[in-house]
Amino acid sequence: MPDSRRGLLLGALAYVMWGTFPLYWTLLEPGGAIEILAHRIAWSSLVMVVLVVLLRRLSQLKALLRDRHRLLLICCAAVVITLNWGGYIWGVNNGRVVETALGYFINPLVTVLMGVFVLGERLRRLQWMAMVIAFVAVVVLAVDYGRPPWIALLLAFSFGTYGLLKKQAGVGAVESITVETAVLTPFAVAYIVWLMSTGVSSFGSHGTSHALLFTTTGIITAVPLMLFGAAAIRVSMVSLGLLQYLAPTIQFALGLTVFDEAMPASRWIGFGLVWLALVVFTIEALNHRRQQLRLVAHASAV
Repeated sequence: MPDSRRGLLLGALAYVMWGTFPLYWTLLEPGGAIEILAHRIAWSSLVMVVLVVLLRRLSQLKALLRDRHRLLLICCAAVVITLNWGGYIWGVNNGRVVETALGYFINPLVTVLMGVFVLGERLRRLQWMAMVIAFVAVVVLAVDYGRPPWIALLLAFSFGTYGLLKKQAGVGAVESITVETAVLTPFAVAYIVWLMSTGVSSFGSHGTSHALLFTTTGIITAVPLMLFGAAAIRVSMVSLGLLQYLAPTIQFALGLTVFDEAMPASRWIGFGLVWLALVVFTIEALNHRRQQLRLVAHASAV
């Protein structure tokens, strides 16, 4: 199989796994969102340490720990991804799977918008049009929900901020996640121990199979990350950008079919506007990339 096709397959598998996470998190009920989050952090830390050793990334990890600037950025990323993970788990386990999907649909637009305000990047005309459509969509959805879609906004902005911090740090995925989870693990373990000491922990109180499910949260976190990392070095960023819509599409479908969430007409209109904004945004990005490639080819020919 050609390397590019293998990369697309690996990337698709990563996003399919992320898209089906709602089915997994509900298996951990009646555990609360914070308890599940704490276990995810603790078990992910253990899995990532094992991966660092197996993949021989210890020297890269040591280099990161010696770089104070990058280490600070990664610690900030750890806090932000905790908010993202916690918000997502809470949304899934509280009947808001469709709203979590909305967060990841609008995330690419939020990321671009953050580039404007934080990095001083400039938007092109069609990009601004996509932003305006997305803003109108959020207003429509806020009216429909009777409140702003807080979970969607939390997920979009936290993941956008996480991506920005990771970009500025310029650290490999394995080392980064290892440090992020290690920083948070003492707090996660302390919370788990407190729950167990007060007799309100779900871990171990609903049978062996349920307890073992908690221990797999680290593997569930690491596997799609590894698949994504393998895909990123084999396919273009454009291909990865298109693949990223797989996850929220699957989440949205699960919210409607498996979790039977309500979808009134006004909500369809809001989501329709979001999808229109993404179509405009994606087409503009693809056309811009083609123009840039033509300019490079022309300059090389001259």
